[in-house]
Amino acid sequence: MTVEISLKDKIEDEEVLALYRANDWSSAEKPVQLLAALRGSHTLVTARAEDRLVGIANAISDGHLVVYYPHLLVHPHFQRRGIGRRMMAALQGRYSAFHQQMLTADGEAIPFYEALGFVRAGKTEPMWIYAGSEH
Repeated sequence: MTVEISLKDKIEDEEVLALYRANDWSSAEKPVQLLAALRGSHTLVTARAEDRLVGIANAISDGHLVVYYPHLLVHPHFQRRGIGRRMMAALQGRYSAFHQQMLTADGEAIPFYEALGFVRAGKTEPMWIYAGSEH
């Protein structure tokens, strides 16, 4: 099965919510905000298999120096096939010259991002005010 990665794909509400629910992401509980955030991203990347949305990733950025990658998720049935790696490659291709590329990773995602070259940010400590429930 061929998976297509796109930087210019249109997303439909229900397919996005289904993907987030399949991954148990609490942001699916706030569909209006989630969809607005994704559509307002500096860059949005999708992965499709036979027209089905199987992955999504986004970037928010000042457009010059700093980019933050808040979401990257692949449907559980399509994980470990290189889809997440390809979506990150598409994002990093756009932001490779930026001074700072940032993200927050936990659990099983940490080795994935380390394999892509991400490292702990010096002596920083992750901090947040978080309204979710899955962490």
